[in-house]
Amino acid sequence: MSSSRPLVISMTLQKPELVIPATATPRERKHLSDIDDQGSLRFQVPILMFYKYSPSMEGKDPAKVIKEGLSKTLVFYYPFAGRIIELMPDRKLVVDCNGEGILFVEADAQVELDKLGDSIKPPCPYLDQLLYNVPGSAAIIGCPLLLVQVTRFSCGGFAVGFRLNHTMTDAYGIKLFLNALTELIQGASTPTILPVWQRHLLSARSSPCITCTHHEFDDHKSNNINAWDQDYTNLIQHSFFFGNKEMEAIQDQVSPNQRAIYTKFELLVAFLWKCRTIALGLHPEEIVHLTYLVNVRGKSLKFELPFGYYGNAWVSPAAVSKAGLLCSSPLTYAVDLVKNVKDQMNEEYVRSVADLMVIKGRPELTKSWNFIISDNRSAGFDEVDFGWGVPIFGGVPKAISVISFCLPLKNNMGEKGILIAISLPPLAMRKFQEIVQDTCNDPKFQPVMMTPNIPARRAKI
Repeated sequence: MSSSRPLVISMTLQKPELVIPATATPRERKHLSDIDDQGSLRFQVPILMFYKYSPSMEGKDPAKVIKEGLSKTLVFYYPFAGRIIELMPDRKLVVDCNGEGILFVEADAQVELDKLGDSIKPPCPYLDQLLYNVPGSAAIIGCPLLLVQVTRFSCGGFAVGFRLNHTMTDAYGIKLFLNALTELIQGASTPTILPVWQRHLLSARSSPCITCTHHEFDDHKSNNINAWDQDYTNLIQHSFFFGNKEMEAIQDQVSPNQRAIYTKFELLVAFLWKCRTIALGLHPEEIVHLTYLVNVRGKSLKFELPFGYYGNAWVSPAAVSKAGLLCSSPLTYAVDLVKNVKDQMNEEYVRSVADLMVIKGRPELTKSWNFIISDNRSAGFDEVDFGWGVPIFGGVPKAISVISFCLPLKNNMGEKGILIAISLPPLAMRKFQEIVQDTCNDPKFQPVMMTPNIPARRAKI
């Protein structure tokens, strides 16, 4: 984490423009799947990638190169050049492939990339400048499905920002798009992996039926006993790096035999959930959730998604516990809940989620003290090469509300680890930082739950 204040950057933005496919594309309507069409996916996801100056690319303008590449890529991924429409009464989302294009912004920043230091990592304070929110462009329905901004720095380095409509694709899908973009920029006539739509593969059955328990969509009524009494729209963010030392400290919370049962990532997720719950200071009877996004690609399912499928292909099972039990129990209690959530994912669970969307009107994920983890360690945003080499950082640049993204990262010592940005109210963040630091510095440290003094009015996080 960096405590230095962000720089004041002088920016010059050119007028936003639409980039359309380089050649004519089909005019048609394409239905999104019912996994795409979940209520909680109706938001925009930002991605930032930072590139250093490359002498071998002297004289080449990254904005021009990427803009031309986007036009070529949209020929293959032409639904991105369309607009989302919503069919009533069931709120079904459909892509109108009208070829209107994606938004492109070209900018210049009067600062050297090196001057930004670690602030290019989550939570990046320059996000709003490096990914300009073009007025009237951010709605899910009727707006461009991609916004791309290329910002040149005075040193010759540059940043590329992508803002994508999450109903269209997930991390794997946008990486397929980026792979195609880089290949076409570097001279290929067609992408190595051709895009596949086939969204019917993850749509509801003809006779929808909810066959599994879905705690991720629980609608708990507040017990009116939450411990925090403050404005929960005032969240702050900090990022935390977990390298070898930190992971060893977390593993020391369980026995050597148990280490063999759990993956390091399962332990990390359980540890973060427990520490976050302690930091929130909830009443012991409060119900808390850990929603863990599970990719269905590559799983042992009866159906197999095509390699080029770029739609959303994940489900979000949730672990559930009373706050007091989670906070007072050994870490093994939390990690067993996490492991069970992962292990329950099968084809029937995926089908049941799709059917639930149709039957229950596309609900959002529960807002009952929910902590959502998205594992982006294999997304590959740190490998995207437009010709200037791989980025010095690439990934989702911040937590989005209560969604935290786990990213692969090397620290300043060159050590590989996981970076995760956490979003919490200020007092809870301070407590969370103390717990994480105490645990990682002293493996024998056992965090304890803070018992609230008085019941507080209803609050949400």
